[in-house]
Amino acid sequence: MQRRQFLIAAVLLPAGGAMADQPRVQSLDDALRWLDKLERTPAAKATGAWPLTAVLDHLAQSIEMSMDGFPQPKPELFQKTAGSAAFKYFKWRGKMSHGLDEPIPGAPGLAAGADWKPAAVRLRRAITRFNGYSGPFKPHFAYGPLEKGDYALAHTFHIANHQEEILVTPGS
Repeated sequence: MQRRQFLIAAVLLPAGGAMADQPRVQSLDDALRWLDKLERTPAAKATGAWPLTAVLDHLAQSIEMSMDGFPQPKPELFQKTAGSAAFKYFKWRGKMSHGLDEPIPGAPGLAAGADWKPAAVRLRRAITRFNGYSGPFKPHFAYGPLEKGDYALAHTFHIANHQEEILVTPGS
C-alpha cells in the first residue's frame, strides 16, 4: 500500500470505515459477492485519483473489451514479449499491480458523477455477460490473446488491484 493510501486508511478506519478489499476477490464470483456487499453499504468511495464511478466503469470496460475488442492494442511484438511476460508474472504472483489511474488506451472517457451505483450495475452486467460468454475473445491490448480462464484471472486480478483504493463504511 502506498504511503498516501496508508495514511488515508489510518485516519478513516478508526472513524468506522473499512477497506472493501478485505478480503480481496479471488474469482469473478467473489467479485459479484463483493459488489453485493458494496451496493449494501451506506457509503463507499475511492481514495485514489479517480472517483468510485470511474473505477467501476474502468473495470467494466476491461471486461467488455475482452469480448468486444480493445480500441488501441499495443503492437503485436509488445504483446508477444513484454505484455505476455507481464501477465505470466502476475499469474505466478497471483495478483496484479498497475497504475490505478491509467485508462485503457483509446477507451471512452470514464464516468465522473457522484452516483456510483449505475457503474456498479454496469460492472455486474459485464461480469455476468463474461461468465456466460462462449464466443471468441479479443486479444488483450497488452497481454495479447488469452483463453477464457486466463481472462477470468486477469479480470479478477484487475478488480482486486483496484480494491486497494476503495473504502466503504460498514452498515446494513
